[in-house]
Amino acid sequence: MRNEQLADILRPDSFDTIVGQSHLFGPRGVVRRMVESGRITNMIFFGPPGTGKTTAAAIIAKQSGMVFRRLNCTSASLNDVKQVLAETANVFGAGGILLYLDEIQYFNRKQQQSLLEYMEDGRVTLIASTTENPHFYIYNAIISRSSLFEFRPVKPREMVPALSRALAHLNDEHGTAVAADDEVLAYIASGVRGDVRRGIGLLENAYFAAGEGAITKENVDDFHVRIGNFNDDTHYDLLSCLQKSIRGSDPDATAFYVAKLVAAGELISLCRRLQVIASEDVGLAYPQAASIVRACCESAMELGFPEAQIPLANAALLLATAPKSNSAYLAVAAARQDVDAGLGNEIPLHLQSPLFKGYQYPHDYTCHYVRQQYLPNDLRGKSYYVYGENKTEQAAKAYAEFIRQNGGKQK
Repeated sequence: MRNEQLADILRPDSFDTIVGQSHLFGPRGVVRRMVESGRITNMIFFGPPGTGKTTAAAIIAKQSGMVFRRLNCTSASLNDVKQVLAETANVFGAGGILLYLDEIQYFNRKQQQSLLEYMEDGRVTLIASTTENPHFYIYNAIISRSSLFEFRPVKPREMVPALSRALAHLNDEHGTAVAADDEVLAYIASGVRGDVRRGIGLLENAYFAAGEGAITKENVDDFHVRIGNFNDDTHYDLLSCLQKSIRGSDPDATAFYVAKLVAAGELISLCRRLQVIASEDVGLAYPQAASIVRACCESAMELGFPEAQIPLANAALLLATAPKSNSAYLAVAAARQDVDAGLGNEIPLHLQSPLFKGYQYPHDYTCHYVRQQYLPNDLRGKSYYVYGENKTEQAAKAYAEFIRQNGGKQK
């Protein structure tokens, strides 16, 4: 009985056999063309799990002929990094080391900084992967020295051939002739949200459940029913339903859609959507909501399911019962229209560095306020923000009126 996962056994060994990601590894894929031309640069791969990031790094290493080292940042330490870097001083690493850091978001700033010197002089070529937004979790100096490439969820039709190969391997391995028609394979592929590894694992479970017969949808549901038959439409529909329920101040519907998303294992997407809602729909009516929701989401990410549902419930119900305002969102959206129209390029002279000629320092005036122009000349007098009809923004409006009436006198 093997211990290695089937997805690892069937891992592609060339760009031609990678599932999906044609924009990166297809015949005209940018990474493929770059590697085949002999150009190996520092790269950051970001995207959902099971989309081929680790596979791609191994194929690039194979084609480059460089010494390949891989560290998983969930368990690796700074000493592990230093051991790899030390190899650059011996004959085996003389041609440079290709270092793959899986889940780099788990490395702290110091761990990431330790790579910079070696990246600068070419002793180490870094390929890092993350399931998070790299601009939030990766040190800027690393990003500035790297090319970023997005891995997208694998479409069901692209995943079906991989599932067919997996089934053929299982039949060869066990001397069976279990079948699965294209409809069943597509059913598996559509229910794993673009995660090939998860799809192969689900197929393997269904294979053993089928016995000597053909794999059916019922065999798949035996393992898949606990998380629901999610496809992309269901995924985004539920998130949309949650946001509309919170926006509509309906705590009961909010609780229901949180429960549905939790049951589906939607930890990351739920955290992201709640943070969006805190700023888009609650906004300035309760500014602290964004900080509270952020703390709840961080707690949920650290806890993982099932405990994560507790802080997620707190965050969602807080938002549902909070006063609502989209005034800040609308203000920036209105300003963006002028930006997109090419307006606002005539910045007032008194706001321009280095002289700031004519600028009046508000703290030198009563109420720390003095009337002066801040908008560009061609937008002078334009209004974007409208105070919301809630306690917080009305208090801010009253304060604004007060300082305009009583401020502006030089101290």
